[in-house]
Amino acid sequence: MKRFVSFLLMAAMLLPCFALAQETPFTGYYSDFSMGLDGWYPRSADGAMEIKRMGYAVEMRGRTAAWNSPGRDFDLKAGEKYIFSVEVKQTAVESAELMVSVAHTKDGVESYENLARATVKKGPWTVISGEYIPDQYDNYTLYVETVGNGEINFMMRDFVLEPENLSFAEDLTPLKELYAPYFDVGSCINNSQVNNKKQIDFFAGQFDIFTHENELKPDSVLDVNASKKLVETEGEEAVAVRFTSAKPLLDYCQKNGIKVHGHVLVWHSQTPEAFFHEGYDPEKPFVTREVMLARMENYIRLVLEGTEENWPGVIVSWDVVNEAVADGRAALRESNWTKVVGQDFVNRAFEYARKYAREDMILCYNDYNTPQEPKLTGICNLLDSLIADGNIDGYGFQCHFSYNDPMITTVRNAVEKVASRGLKLRVSELDVGISADSRQMQNQQAAYYKELFQLYLDYADQFEAVQVWGLTDDRSWRSEKFPLLFNKKMEPKPAFFAVVEAVTEKAE
Repeated sequence: MKRFVSFLLMAAMLLPCFALAQETPFTGYYSDFSMGLDGWYPRSADGAMEIKRMGYAVEMRGRTAAWNSPGRDFDLKAGEKYIFSVEVKQTAVESAELMVSVAHTKDGVESYENLARATVKKGPWTVISGEYIPDQYDNYTLYVETVGNGEINFMMRDFVLEPENLSFAEDLTPLKELYAPYFDVGSCINNSQVNNKKQIDFFAGQFDIFTHENELKPDSVLDVNASKKLVETEGEEAVAVRFTSAKPLLDYCQKNGIKVHGHVLVWHSQTPEAFFHEGYDPEKPFVTREVMLARMENYIRLVLEGTEENWPGVIVSWDVVNEAVADGRAALRESNWTKVVGQDFVNRAFEYARKYAREDMILCYNDYNTPQEPKLTGICNLLDSLIADGNIDGYGFQCHFSYNDPMITTVRNAVEKVASRGLKLRVSELDVGISADSRQMQNQQAAYYKELFQLYLDYADQFEAVQVWGLTDDRSWRSEKFPLLFNKKMEPKPAFFAVVEAVTEKAE
């Protein structure tokens, strides 16, 4: 998938003071920091501490006291319950306590509350989550600090704060029931949404399959520090994995009988650079082809066996390889995989996945811009090679479209070409962007969604699932395009009812 972008749920929150106008209620905040610091600033006495953006996270540097922290001002309403979560990571000590706190001021007097804490072990990302009902204060600053360990630095990502009083359209007919005779309907979801029980329960009523937005990608699962240690005793082929980030959704789906589509085993993006280097050290040379193939096999084995052992039967399909074909060419894109392993890395990944996967597991290749030539030809050539090997079951269409592009006839042509190869099909990532959140644009978006689902229904004998890429517009990686079925208030949009119409007319 394309990595999601940072966004604010209320445009007014972009003002320098980060306070909403009184007549504009706070409806929530989320950022992955891909667009900047989003109003977070260093809290320290001497000014030595600084915050640096590192990809999709921020890192604290120069801390000298436990309260030195990243902070952000929010305009909250006294007596209203807010749900919050954040992921933190530290690599300085074996274990540290981190917590989310709030500083508030009343008549010029500042006071503090500790809201939630978690034990953060060295290496993995850890979620801190909780609830907060503020008393009456003049202002509120949320921040993340350590309990002791004032000099250790840490990283923070995916901060979420939202009021509990979201709207839930409880009387909607579930999409999963309407589409049950044809294929599964689902969505991607991240940990902050899993932690909001009311929200995930609502969407579990609509969907029967989920995908982790990021938590099963290699940069969340591959344990670089543990792998580096294993190399010392087991050799360069050693690999260590962890499922800390993936666990919340897998636990929820296991408990509630919901399917999971695994995303993703092998990808050129969101894979630690260290994976390809000697001693898991990016400063050292690449490993040999033989070592990299062994690491690939060990990684795939550990992920497939580990998830099956802990959550048997929950994951029903996997994207084995993601986005390997180049844009604008009928060939593989250049990446660390092609540099270290070679052009056959995709074939080898499917070979290993078939070797260790559960017998009924559906193994897929996943890519975007499928309708575009010459990429479509490149995708079909790759699929033909994998089919000849006998190790692939399905193809995943990433459909990050706009309401008028690509034309439905062009999409149909791509579906026909892939379907003709006899593979199982799935829409792995679907959203349809519009240029403004107006009723006219929403109606055009709805019409396009309806045509897409009518097309998918025409191939229902091959489609296993159709999954939108996100739950609500404000939490989409394309939030500025309002691309999903539900708005930020959890209300169904015309697009939702268009998807209902598509299947209702089919049944008639």
